[in-house]
Amino acid sequence: MASSAYSLDIPERLVYDLTWTGVKAGEAVLETKDEGSHVQFISKANSAKWVSVFYHVEDIVVSTLSKEPNGYYKDFPLTPYKYRIKLKEGRHRRDKEVIFDLSSKKMKYINHLDNEKKEFDIGDSVFDPLSSFYYIRRVPLEVGKSIYIDIFDSKRIYKTEVQVLKKETIETPLGTFNTILIKPIMKSEGIFSRKGDILIWLTDDDKRLPVLLKTKVAVGSVKATLVNYTQ
Repeated sequence: MASSAYSLDIPERLVYDLTWTGVKAGEAVLETKDEGSHVQFISKANSAKWVSVFYHVEDIVVSTLSKEPNGYYKDFPLTPYKYRIKLKEGRHRRDKEVIFDLSSKKMKYINHLDNEKKEFDIGDSVFDPLSSFYYIRRVPLEVGKSIYIDIFDSKRIYKTEVQVLKKETIETPLGTFNTILIKPIMKSEGIFSRKGDILIWLTDDDKRLPVLLKTKVAVGSVKATLVNYTQ
């Protein structure tokens, strides 16, 4: 995966403390795994025990991509294969899947809870919400210039803008980092699914580690701070 200066590390495991209005409310993990002919991007989030008493969160999102090149993306060496999102947030439940068939340029959408199945055209290039985040980590980012990504989610393809706001030096439990601050503008059930803006601080180096994320939720705000990083 070395076709650009910003390469993705596989395997990679990022662990985050989730804090709600300053109090630890859970943990999140972002992982990349090598599965032979495929690569998996995995996002997990779980509420702390004290939060689970009144609002249990158990989310897992898995984006599976093929290593087989087919010219689908100009700046990304992997090809979409399958996307699965399973959310448990209080009384809210989601269990949805998207299967990509590039030979027919179709996506099969499955809602496992409602037993709903539909087909959609893929178009020239489209990401699922989770793989789009790894795409952002890979491409060049210039302050003041937005990048645009087509993302399929909630039975629609969204033209998603990612604003590159500024460079900033921040302090975290893992140390001080020079970062690039970005703001995705999207409506999604996946990693960017929140009630308001989400801000992401990526390290300003070839790893583009997401060391800090902040977003609004239904009540208050949540911050995800990177506390552990392994390859």
